[in-house]
Parts: sequence; C-alpha cells; structure tokens
Amino acid sequence: MRRTLIGLGLAIAWTAPALADRPLTDDERTKLVDALKAQGCTGGKMEFDDGRFEVDDAKCADGKTYDFHFDKSFAVTKKELD
Repeated sequence: MRRTLIGLGLAIAWTAPALADRPLTDDERTKLVDALKAQGCTGGKMEFDDGRFEVDDAKCADGKTYDFHFDKSFAVTKKELD
C-alpha cells in the first residue's frame, strides 16, 4: 500500500507542472506584446507557465536578447540576459 501511495504521489508531481503550461489567449498575447514594447523589446516565445507569463528570446533595442517573466498584471518581475 505504501509503495502504491508513493507511486501515485510521484505520478501527480510529474504531471502537475505539465498541466500548468498553456498557450496564451489572444487578449493575453496582445497585452504581453504591449508590455514587451514598453521594455523596448519584441518577439520571443510566449507562454503562461507556473502562474506567470514568460517570454524567451525577446530582442531588445539595446541589441541584446532577454528572457522575461511577467505577473498576471503584465508587470515585469524578471528580466534576464539570454
């Protein structure tokens, strides 16, 4: 019984993060593009993951590429040089 519960717990732990990822709605994509523009950036791979919006490989006006995290209000919470 204990092994069954441990196995079930591991299965849930491995599948839960996969359920957190989802594509953006059209409205979210528009707001995220606007938030990136406010940072002087465009493009990148956009998604909603782990309760936040993420943009990977955005190209910015300084000529560099960054990864961003935005909260649910589309405020920047992290900007990291890629």
